[in-house]
Amino acid sequence: MALESTLLLKAGLVLLMAAQVLPSGSACNTVFYERMINDLCLVKFKFDMGGLDRTLWCSWPDTTKIYEGLTNCTFQVALRMDCFWPNQIVDRFFMNLHRSYFHDCPLTGRLLHDPPIGILAPFIAVPVLITLLMTALVVWRSKRTEGVL
Repeated sequence: MALESTLLLKAGLVLLMAAQVLPSGSACNTVFYERMINDLCLVKFKFDMGGLDRTLWCSWPDTTKIYEGLTNCTFQVALRMDCFWPNQIVDRFFMNLHRSYFHDCPLTGRLLHDPPIGILAPFIAVPVLITLLMTALVVWRSKRTEGVL
């Protein structure tokens, strides 16, 4: 009985290791996936960007729909080809795309800014006031020691 369970355990471990190492039948064909996103998604993106004035390429409001369409296209192709998304191919694809189309764009539109003072002031004032109130409460209670003991 112990020998059978040991053999069964070994067989299970071998199958588990094989499932992790060997590619499955429905795995993503990365070469074909890369060709499909280039043939389908990139061609449409180039066509759409070609219809846009080159001076507007750095304007996010003008390129957002085109960029969203490209992102969605790469996702849909990955979904239909049983590929994970995002993946290294998509990362490389978008890095090359940014080098070609958006390399001259300034960072000013994408930099983080402080929120307006009307939003920032309460987030600063409330903790400061609570700290002062709690300090005053502790000092006041420490002076009134009668009845505590």
